[in-house]
Amino acid sequence: MTAAPVLGSEQFTEVHDRYFADIHRYVAGRLGTQAAEDVAAETFLVAFDRRRTFDATRGDLRAWLFGIATNLVSRHRRKEARHYRALARLEASPAVEGHENRVVSAVMTGRIAKALSRLSTGERDVLLLVALGELGYAEVAEALGISPGTVGSRLTRARQKLTPVLAKESVDE
Repeated sequence: MTAAPVLGSEQFTEVHDRYFADIHRYVAGRLGTQAAEDVAAETFLVAFDRRRTFDATRGDLRAWLFGIATNLVSRHRRKEARHYRALARLEASPAVEGHENRVVSAVMTGRIAKALSRLSTGERDVLLLVALGELGYAEVAEALGISPGTVGSRLTRARQKLTPVLAKESVDE
């Protein structure tokens, strides 16, 4: 049996340069821009440390990196849920400090943020990997170590929970 190709340290700069912005954007959407720099950097540190365990025959490098990032984000889950609950209490206002909060406040009203905080961890992970990470079902499945069917059912449940909130938003506007 032939060993799977190992991701060499000399290739890692290219991996970092190619995927850092995507990972950073995903993490920033989950945790905010302040935490994103640290968590994205930690994602690549973990990936570098585990590069010998990456097996290209088992999955895509991008999905592997998003899986690492999602696991690191899970360490910040309490902070993430508090962040959405805090956004739920805010009115959309240009006075909110920080670019990320201005963008989120402009796009997400309090009810949407509250609805996101009420999603299960699995539903929120799938929804935000699709929405912020721009991953397809197969990539989300690889990243989270679940089946594509589970991705679909979690995404469906998340959408079902958010649809009434979004419908109410459009009526209120």
